[in-house]
Order: sequence, then structure tokens, then C-alpha cells
Amino acid sequence: MKIALFTDAWQPQINGVVTTLVELVAHLREQGHTVEVIHPGLFQTRPCPGYAGIDLAVRPYAGVALRLAAFAPEAIHIATEGPIGWAARRFCLRHKLPFTTAYHTRFPEILKAALRVPLWLGYALFRHFHRPSSGVMVPTRGVMHLLEGRGFQTLRAWTHGVDTELFAFSPQARNNDLLAGLKRPIALYVGRVSYEKNIDAFLDMPWHGSKVVCGVGPLEKELKSRVDGVRWLGVLPRDVLAGVYAGADVFTFPSRHETFGLVMLEAMSTGTPVAAFPVDGPLEVLPASADAPLQRQGGVLSEDLGQASLEALSIPRTQARQQALAFSWEESTRLFVQHLRLIKRKPAFHANRVSDSVFESFLKSTGRYADYVSVREELIPSVFSQDDVVMSNNFNAHDPRLRVSWGVSPPRVLWIGFPPLRGAFVIHDADRVLAVKGLVELKQELSAGLKSSSLEP
Repeated sequence: MKIALFTDAWQPQINGVVTTLVELVAHLREQGHTVEVIHPGLFQTRPCPGYAGIDLAVRPYAGVALRLAAFAPEAIHIATEGPIGWAARRFCLRHKLPFTTAYHTRFPEILKAALRVPLWLGYALFRHFHRPSSGVMVPTRGVMHLLEGRGFQTLRAWTHGVDTELFAFSPQARNNDLLAGLKRPIALYVGRVSYEKNIDAFLDMPWHGSKVVCGVGPLEKELKSRVDGVRWLGVLPRDVLAGVYAGADVFTFPSRHETFGLVMLEAMSTGTPVAAFPVDGPLEVLPASADAPLQRQGGVLSEDLGQASLEALSIPRTQARQQALAFSWEESTRLFVQHLRLIKRKPAFHANRVSDSVFESFLKSTGRYADYVSVREELIPSVFSQDDVVMSNNFNAHDPRLRVSWGVSPPRVLWIGFPPLRGAFVIHDADRVLAVKGLVELKQELSAGLKSSSLEP
């Protein structure tokens, strides 16, 4: 399948959305799909206000239109609600192309924290963005219930995966040069140093060991000047990050407004247990134990983040790893493809400059031209789903027919005749000739013939 994926979040940006999309594209290509990623690097960009390291495309519509027309995708997915996402949405609506979207980030909460935009207004904007989507892919049940309550439609469950080979299991918290000299236990945070991540809860919690922050963001300078005793590692290559995960004793996740929280899975994949608040994202990644409903598989959830981090130290690292293994990219990719909406291509029409004008003039003289146009432009595209359908006019001895062919070796062929009798049609199919009355009956006969495979060459 040829898939066009539009995203405002892509490399070299470093965040959970980029990680998710890069992994998704890699697995789609491994399965034989052709994926065209339309991202900010293909356009002129400018920095996103308040978010260092994130560049947004400037007026991308013309470029989006050219790339879509050239690629001719079989499915379109709009991953983000930025300038590229809005441009792709506009193109699809203008050209009546179906598309799917995803809800990766709780932007209304970010807008409220960063710019004091009321939640109702933020959700109204994003509800408007996703309204024409054929399917809004949502990573957790909690976020799905939230969006349902906010009036979102066509929601589809789409869990994410984790690279369990890159984030390899370590049975014990292993030594790492970036963590050298730190007093144990080591509590680690990985993610954006930004408003929506609630990182203050991690930095301010009581802790008898060391705290490590891996990430950058708009609050980094302020927090470094205010908080002592924290090791700041900035942004690390993913293979280096895997070693930091494995070297921590607990992964503390302070966000209260997360759609999923991929970093929790990455930490657990290395064996490092998770501590978090009992909110959407952590509730999905750390499901309740069947034997003890108040306990969690692979970590601890509590409104007291410091206590949760302390209790998580007793979680077996094998249990954390086992929980991460439940989230595979194979299943995530399967669900993604399942949710895509295929674009139904209009059958090709092979024009004949010599005879078509005579063909159409004759149909106009017999009052059948409007019926001919309805069959060619509406009925045939609605009945035939094949990509290789070709139509042409066949005019011989005042017997006007529309020739429809599809398939190869040999192709299947049928003709639809337009006798002077108003409203009547004739289906010519090999040795069979069938007269039908009206467009509805014609559609029924063609649909029945296709289902029964009776339309043979």
C-alpha cells in the first residue's frame, strides 16, 4: 500500500511522537508498504514560539499539494495538528479524499499551561481539526473516554510499541559512565523539560538518592538555576539513552496529561520499574495485577510520587521487562493499517478525439447523454473497487456502448448500452445480453455480477 504520512513532528526533533512515528514508518516499510513522510524538513521553517528545538513549516500548502499529487497515495494519515497537518487536511477536504488522524498529544492542556488558553477553547479547536477524519487513532482507553466526553467522533484504539532489542534487559541496574559518582538509588526522568510534563513534581519530591534528568525544553534554564543536586544530561542518542535507562534504579514519570508515555515502556524494557501518578498513560502502561488489583505490573502508581518511587525499588526488574514485552510494534503496525481508509480511485477514461464527439452528439440527440454521464462518472466508480478499471466509448452502427475493462491476462470486459428508450440500459457480457430498467437496477445487476464472478471476459 502507498501511504502518505503528514507530520509536524519529525527528526531531528526528539520526543515521543517522533519516536513513535519513526518506528511506525520503519515497520510499515518492513511489511512492504511504501511510505512517503511529509515533514518540516521539506519546507521553509521557523522556530515554534516557546519550544526550542521544534521548527514549524511556513505556508506548506503548495508543497503539500504537489507532493500528494505526485505520490498518488492509496491512504493518507495526518499525524499532527500543526501547519503541515492543517495543510494536508485542507487539501483532502478540497479534493474529497478520505484521511485518518491521530491524537498524540494533549495540546489543549499545553495551551492552557503555556498561554492560558481556556481548555474548552483548545478542545473546540482540536475537535474541529479531527471532525472530518475517517478515524482518530487514540493510544489509550482513558484518552478515548476523555475525547468522547469532549464530543470527538470516529475514535479508534491504537496502542504503541517499544523496541525491546534496543532497550535491552538488564537484570540489575548496571554502571554507566554518565551516572558515575551518583549516590544510589538513582531516580531518572526522560522527556521534555516543559510545562505539560509537570517536572516540578519530580524535582521537588523527597529522595534519599540522586535525581537525573535527560531532556531539554523551555523550562530547562530556569530549573537548572533553581534546583540543586540534579544531574542534567540533555539530549542523548537512543543507544546511549538505553544505557542510562538500564543504569537507573527507578524511572519517575511526573506527567499528569499524557496520551501514552512511551518513555515508561522504554525504561521497563531495560528492567527499570516505573513510578507515576494514577492518570491516563500510566494507567494504560501499568495495568492492575489480576491477583492484587491495587498493585501494578512493572511499577507503582500513587498520588504521592516520592512514595511511589520508593516502593517501585522493590519491583522485580523481570516484572518490568515482562510488562514492556506486551507492547509490540508488530501489533501497533497491524492496528494502524487496519484503521487506514483506502482512497477509492476514479476509474480511468480513455478518450478518443476522433469518435467521442460523434458518440456524445448521438446520445444527446436521443436524450441519453445525462444517463451516460451518470453511469460513467458516478455509477461505475461506486460499483468497481479495482484500481485498474478502464472505460472507453464504443460506437458502432448507432449502438452506443460504454466499454468497461479490468484485470489482466486476459482482462474482463463488459459493455453498457444506451438504447433510445429513455431509462433503459443493456448489459453486454460475453454471450449474455441483459436489459435493465433504470440506474438503480443497473447498479444492482453489476454489483451482483461482480460478487458472483459471473462477469467473465
